[in-house]
Amino acid sequence: MHVAHLSLTDFRSYDAVELGLEPGVTAFVGPNGQGKTNLVEALGYVATQSSHRVAADGPLVRHGAARAVVRSLIVRDDRRALVELEVNPGRANRARLNRSPVSRARDVIGLLRTVLFAPEDLAMVKGDPSERRRYLDDLLVARAPRFAGVRADYDRVLKQRGALLRTAAQARRGARAGRRAESDAAFAAAGAGDPLSTLEVWDAHLARCGAELLAARLALVEALRPLVTASYAALAPGSAPVDLDYRCSVPAAGPSPDGAEGSPPDAGTGREALEERLRSALAEVRSSELERGVTLVGPHRDDLFLGLGDLPARGYASHGESWSFALALRLAAYDLLRADGGDPVLLLDDVFAELDSRRRRRLAEIVAPAEQVLITAAVADDVPVELAGARFDVAEGNVTRVR
Repeated sequence: MHVAHLSLTDFRSYDAVELGLEPGVTAFVGPNGQGKTNLVEALGYVATQSSHRVAADGPLVRHGAARAVVRSLIVRDDRRALVELEVNPGRANRARLNRSPVSRARDVIGLLRTVLFAPEDLAMVKGDPSERRRYLDDLLVARAPRFAGVRADYDRVLKQRGALLRTAAQARRGARAGRRAESDAAFAAAGAGDPLSTLEVWDAHLARCGAELLAARLALVEALRPLVTASYAALAPGSAPVDLDYRCSVPAAGPSPDGAEGSPPDAGTGREALEERLRSALAEVRSSELERGVTLVGPHRDDLFLGLGDLPARGYASHGESWSFALALRLAAYDLLRADGGDPVLLLDDVFAELDSRRRRRLAEIVAPAEQVLITAAVADDVPVELAGARFDVAEGNVTRVR
């Protein structure tokens, strides 16, 4: 798989740009702040419909413009697909495939598969659990685009259930203060009716969507573990071994009839069993949820534990070890996607400047065989000799091919 053409209109700093691309290595070179990252960000957006730099779509649209358009011509096994995305902040995005509209923008997810390496990847190791959950969910969607819908359904249910819980918490506080009318009005305004019966309905929805997402994450972590271990060892030979463990907010199952201690959910736990565990866990924490006004159990509360030797990588790994771990996570994603069929496009955004010479050389050797590698660098010397190829200079909004 490779991108043969990229076209941007009012995307980030570009009012218009047209780029012909080829398989192999292409480097975008230029000083910081000139728009190099915007180019690979646009391709990442076509693949995932999200940015690795910002959470909302607004900053993707050039200042003063109402919308942005990203077009990419994707070639896979001699088949061509033109994907067009119209980015509309505050409104639904629109998409076209081979110039024909599709019903939902997310219907074109999966036509382009990318693996993006960027300085922001350090947050997967050093940052909050949300960064590691995003890594897992983005990879799930890349492997099976239907999970974009599963993810959206879970987020929708979580948001609506959270609104009900906040209303319930407000009503409880009003009741305790002797303001019964205010308590009843809170539920009436929210259209909640009987809070307990309404919560039971949302519990069922959350358990069903959450179980599907949780089962997929557990299986994904099991598949990633040996790949991350091998990639880290290749990048940092002689370092302590690494490990992955999915830390689930759903408690372990109760003891078995023979008295054996219950086990936490793992990749061998079926989806129906996970759904039942989620429903039971929600029932157990209901009083606390009604008090605090938040959903306390579910995939949104989970974490991917990254271990370095006998210690957690977060807080204990050095800067170099953290970079190696982040790169190993991306390389493992690349290996999984490639095993599914077809090389994803590799996007390396200003990564080599962050690495020492040994890690730089080893990463270059690993990614060089990929069908297409797109690199950004502040200076040409940051691009390893193992990745010599086409080059574009980027300066003052102009992208000029050099060789």
